[in-house]
Amino acid sequence: MLQHYWAFWTLHSCLHMQQPCSSGDILNGFIAERANLRYFLAFGMLASGISCYLFGIAKPYNIHSLWYFVLVQAIGGVFQTSGWPGVVTVVGNWFGKAKRGLIFGMWNSHTSLGNILGSLIAAKFVESDWGLSFMVPGIIMGFTGFIIFLFLVPNPTDIGCSPPAPLRYRKLEAAHSSDEGSSADECENVHNRLTYRCAYREQVDINDIENGRSETSPILPRHRHIQENHRGNAIGFIQAMRIPGVVEYSLSLFFAKLVSYTFLYWLPLYIAASTTYSTTLSADLSTLFDVGGIVGAIAAGVLSDYTGKSALTCAVMLGFAVPMLFLYDYIGSTGWAINIVLLLIAGLLVNGPYALITTAVSAELGTHPSLGNNSKALATVTAIIDGTGSIGAAVGPLLAGVVARWAGWHNVFYMLMVADMLALLLLSRLVYRDIQLYRRRRRAI
Repeated sequence: MLQHYWAFWTLHSCLHMQQPCSSGDILNGFIAERANLRYFLAFGMLASGISCYLFGIAKPYNIHSLWYFVLVQAIGGVFQTSGWPGVVTVVGNWFGKAKRGLIFGMWNSHTSLGNILGSLIAAKFVESDWGLSFMVPGIIMGFTGFIIFLFLVPNPTDIGCSPPAPLRYRKLEAAHSSDEGSSADECENVHNRLTYRCAYREQVDINDIENGRSETSPILPRHRHIQENHRGNAIGFIQAMRIPGVVEYSLSLFFAKLVSYTFLYWLPLYIAASTTYSTTLSADLSTLFDVGGIVGAIAAGVLSDYTGKSALTCAVMLGFAVPMLFLYDYIGSTGWAINIVLLLIAGLLVNGPYALITTAVSAELGTHPSLGNNSKALATVTAIIDGTGSIGAAVGPLLAGVVARWAGWHNVFYMLMVADMLALLLLSRLVYRDIQLYRRRRRAI
C-alpha cells in the first residue's frame, strides 16, 4: 500500500504540473504584453498538452530515463507559465474595476476545479495505468488550446467594443484607494474622476478602435503605433517592480502559495498516512480542500470589493488560517465529518488570499497611477507576482517531504503555520495604510 501512496503523490505532483520557475513566468509575461494573446495562449496550451502527453507515453514505450522525465517536465513547466499572465490580462481587458474582486474570484474557481479534476484522474489510473494520468489531461489541454485559438477575443477593441472603463478613470480610482494625502486631495480626486468620466464618453473614437484591432495583425502587431495610442507602451521588469505594493504582495504570495501547494501535493498522502482510508478515497477526500478554495476565492473578492482594502482582507484570512491549520493537524483525523468540515474551512482561508493576490490585486497594480500613460503592465505585473509565488510553490512541497521524513507531520503543519504568519507580516505595511485611509475617510464624513 505504501508504494501506491508514493506513486499517487508522484503522479499528483506531476499532473498539477511541475511548478515552473519564476524566470519562465517573467519571460512569458514580458512576451504577453507584446503579443497577440489569442495566438500566445493557444500555443501555450497546445505545447503544455503535448509535454504532458509525452510524459505519459513513457509507460507504453517503457522509457526509464530520468533525464527524459526531467526534460519533459521542465519544458512543460515553461509553457504552462504562459497561461496565468495572459489570462489575467484578458479578463482585466474585458472587465473594469467595478466588482473586480467578485468577477476574478468567480473566474479563479477554474484553478480549484482543475486541481479537483487532476486529483480524480490521477486517482483513477494510479493503480492500473499511470500513463493515462498524463495522456488524458494532455489531450484535454490540447483540445482546449484549439478552442482558444478559434474563439478567444483578447480585448473588446478587437471586435469594435469600447473598453469597460477609461484608463484615466481607473488610475485615479487606484490612486484614490491608496493615496495617503489629505481629505482635500481625496475630494479633488473625486472631482477629477467625474470630469474624466464625462470627457471619456465624448472622446471615444470608433475609427481608432477599428484601426487598433489586433486580429488584423500577426503575433506581434503591425499597427503597433496605433495600439500604443490606446493602450500605452509595455513596461519593463524594473519599472514594474517599482510599482508600490508589487514587492510586498509578491513576497507575501511566496509564503501563501507555499502553504497552498504543499496541501495540493501532500494532502492525499497525509490523509492516507494519518487514517485508515484507501489511496483512492484519500485522493477524493483531498479535493474538498479545493472546494473550500473556490468559496474562499469568491469570498475574498467580495470582501475586497465591499471594503476596498485588499491587503486587510488577505491579512484577516491569513490570520484565521493559522489556528485552523493547528486544529486540522490535531483533530482532523479523528472523524470523517470533522475531517470534511476542517478541510473545507482550511481551503477557504488558505486559498482565499492566494487567489485574491494573483488576480484582482495583480490587475489593480497593473493599472497603477505611477505608470503614467503606460497601460500595458497587467501581464508583466502578474508574471512578477505569480512568478515569485511559484518559487514558494516549488519550495513548499520539497521542504514538506524533508520535514515529514525527519521530523514528522506535526512539524510540517508548524512549518505551514509559520509561513502563513510570514505572509501576514509582509502585508503589515499595506494593512496599516488601509487602516489609516479608512480612519481619514471616517473623519472626513
